[in-house]
Parts: sequence; C-alpha cells; structure tokens
Amino acid sequence: MAERAHYEELVRQFSAFGAVRRELGRILPPDCPGGSAAVLALIGRHGDIRMSKVAELLAIDTSVTSRHVTHAADRGWIERIPDPADKRSRILRLTPEGRARLDDLSERSTQLLAHRLSDWTDDDVGHLTRLMARLRASFDDCRTPRGPLAAPPSGDRPSARTPAITT
Repeated sequence: MAERAHYEELVRQFSAFGAVRRELGRILPPDCPGGSAAVLALIGRHGDIRMSKVAELLAIDTSVTSRHVTHAADRGWIERIPDPADKRSRILRLTPEGRARLDDLSERSTQLLAHRLSDWTDDDVGHLTRLMARLRASFDDCRTPRGPLAAPPSGDRPSARTPAITT
C-alpha cells in the first residue's frame, strides 16, 4: 500500500483535474451540454441501452438522466424504442444525426488532447490511459460502500454545505 502522503497528493491532483474537465466542457457545442454528450457517448460505447442502465453508468439519478435523454431526443440524436422484453421500458438508440454529433464530439476532444499533450510520448499517453482505466475499475462498484469511510446512513449524512476534503 502506498504511503499516506501519496494519497494526499492524489486528492490534490483530483481537485486540479477539474480544470481539465472544464476545458473539455468548453469545447462542446452550445446545443450539446455535458450531460447530453455523456449520454451520447454511453450509447455509442454500449449500443442500444435502457435509460436505467445509462443512469447507473453515469452514477446519477434517473430524473437527471431523463432530462439529458430528453434533450438529446428533442434534437434528434437518439430515439426511444419500446423494449421488447418489457413494454413499459424504452431502449435508447443513436440516430444517424446522433452518430454524427458523437463523431464531432470525439473529434473535438481528440484534437484538444492531442494539442495539450503534444509533448508527451505515445508511451506516456498509453501509461496514463492504463492507469486511469485501472483507477476507474477500482471504483466501478461505486454504489456499494467499501472500507472505513463508507457513507453513513442517509439520516446521518453531512449537509451539502459541509466542505469537501481537499488541501
């Protein structure tokens, strides 16, 4: 296990990573907010998918997911089709317009990263990618509390005004 100082530095780096996310958000077209882009990316990666699965993968409430899905559907980027296994549910599918929008978003992100990481070697980029995938895998089951700092029962949770632990 790494030393405590390494984890403390990692927390600082995660806080700073917000700047990277904000810059990636700034390259999104005005009609495609981050939530809609995330929905398109998931459908593009996973294929036809239920909205409940999108909410699970994004780790957000179904009502929030529904707003993102509605935004994308209203623009013709996705369609909602009946689920043959459960007629009450809908399957989300990219439309050709949605595929084109997703391709554009991917190109924008790729160009930004290529520009910002132009002085990195292919090995450096590959190493970062592998480490980020490994980190994400360590958090894949984020709904199941693990370890000594698992969230307290809902009645004992701190208020939204409780500051985050950052240094």
